[in-house]
Amino acid sequence: MTKFVAPDVKNFVVWDYVVFAALFLISSGIGVYFAITEKKKASSKEFLVGGKQMTCGPVALSLTASFMSAVTVLGTPSEVYRYGATFILFFIAYTFVIIFTSELFLPVFYRSGITSTYEIFYTGVVVYAPALALNQVTKFDLWGSVFATGIVCTFYCTLGGLKAVVWTDVFQMIVMLAGFLTVLIQGSITNGGPTNILETAKNGSRLRIIDFDVDPLRRHTFWTIAVGGTFTWLGIYGVNQSTIQRCISCKSEKQAKLALYLNLLGLWVILVCAVFSGLVMYTHYKNCDPWTAGFISAPVQLMPYFVMDIFSTMPGLPGLFVACAFSGTLSTVAASINALATVTFEDFVKSCFPNLSENLNTWISKGLCIVFGVVCTSMAVAASLMGGVVQASLSIHGMCGGPMLGLFTLGIVFPCSNWKGAIGGLLTGIVLSFLVGIGAFIYPAPSSKALPLSLSTANCTVNTTEVLTTLVPTLPPLRPPLADSWYSLSYLYFSAVGCLTCIIVGLLISFVTGPQKGENIKPVLIRPICNLFCFWSKRCKRICWCGENDLHKDSATKSETDETLKNGVNKEMQNHLPGFNPHEKSYTNVSLDTESYF
Repeated sequence: MTKFVAPDVKNFVVWDYVVFAALFLISSGIGVYFAITEKKKASSKEFLVGGKQMTCGPVALSLTASFMSAVTVLGTPSEVYRYGATFILFFIAYTFVIIFTSELFLPVFYRSGITSTYEIFYTGVVVYAPALALNQVTKFDLWGSVFATGIVCTFYCTLGGLKAVVWTDVFQMIVMLAGFLTVLIQGSITNGGPTNILETAKNGSRLRIIDFDVDPLRRHTFWTIAVGGTFTWLGIYGVNQSTIQRCISCKSEKQAKLALYLNLLGLWVILVCAVFSGLVMYTHYKNCDPWTAGFISAPVQLMPYFVMDIFSTMPGLPGLFVACAFSGTLSTVAASINALATVTFEDFVKSCFPNLSENLNTWISKGLCIVFGVVCTSMAVAASLMGGVVQASLSIHGMCGGPMLGLFTLGIVFPCSNWKGAIGGLLTGIVLSFLVGIGAFIYPAPSSKALPLSLSTANCTVNTTEVLTTLVPTLPPLRPPLADSWYSLSYLYFSAVGCLTCIIVGLLISFVTGPQKGENIKPVLIRPICNLFCFWSKRCKRICWCGENDLHKDSATKSETDETLKNGVNKEMQNHLPGFNPHEKSYTNVSLDTESYF
């Protein structure tokens, strides 16, 4: 095996540490600020959902910062470097996801507060990824970095609650953009400008974006990203506690929707920055790939290695990039800690101990933040055993988020489903999605389905002083029959498998055991699918809703029927719901007199 001489890449200097430390200090300072200024409003509602007084601007930036984590900063450029710019097609998936979330799920969740808790596993990946980057560029102890991240997140989340999390996310979003822009500007200057970068990427087959192959075993095609990516990210956005909690913290349903659509712009910007960073990195290393040459041990280390290379004479800027990676992590982890604390408090503590004082409720909420901070940090150990950070994170979301997405879709879109169908569908979806996910982890798909692009070491300096070792050829391990079919399914379809299985099995069980009747359903909590296909006939709607419209049939007059909204709730009913604005057809926090958009 050929050995190569690694170039001299500098480590952190004093100014890098200063820039990096500033991120932690400012983030912690925001937590301290809200702990002091909001002391008089110390209630569990204020701590966990910001008193429902947030506006769309900071919430939109917070959503973008939380879900464009270190997985995006480190993982997406390395994906583009190895597989090409097909990843840019995720802008289609993001668009569908935001539309479905804001128009289908948000109106229901804004009124009900339904939550999910699977994100604790994903948080482990998010903590581990930037710690690995810091270990690569500074030679810091890897696990010391992991625990430092967890401690800082837990600190400001526990002190300031959701408001501190949101406003810290705003600051961290600015840091992320600054980090990306410095890399893009310096990388473009070093490699001959954007024109040369795109030309080199084209010659290296990195710009072959559109591939309409319908084979579900192919890792990334137009269909796996547009369809599978939509299912995966809908599980992340549509039924994720971190997303819903931020939206619920908004003053009104209208502001919550605006936050989601503004967030879509942020997702597009970060995606473009990450993809172009991968193309810049490929241009720089097209003739001497540091991963193939053995200069780094994993593809996720490509981006920090590249940063230390191009900024070797610019002290402070490598620290800015690592701060960029850690910004995504701090925002995501803090969001998860706050969300998990909210779920546990609302669903377990308040249910078991409904008569606790408000002051004790607040202290319990803060205690839960500390507990989940420790748990989320510990999950990084499990993350270290998984593969590439992008595939690992999205696989976790797919396996766990798919069945949860199916469960909520079943209840919101199909009012005829009953509790037996919901439980049966959820369990079946979990079994199938975990079966394919674990099978894919044990028996990775063959390279013919992943199609990694070629990497060269032609211009790397060969080490002639070391003795070359000869690798003894070994037989490939035996693979079961499912390894090249079911277990080779693209990781982006894991969520679709769990979701569709849950819906189909749930409907079958519901019809076999007796569908749900309309008088047992609150119309404000559903968005029946029959509204899309039976809009011309109220009788068809009534049949598809399994009697749901019978709630209004006896008292309905012609004028009242004309005023019935698409989801089956008439204006008279909505006037009795707190915070309903009949002119905007949205819900507003009735304790506030004014409304602003930022």
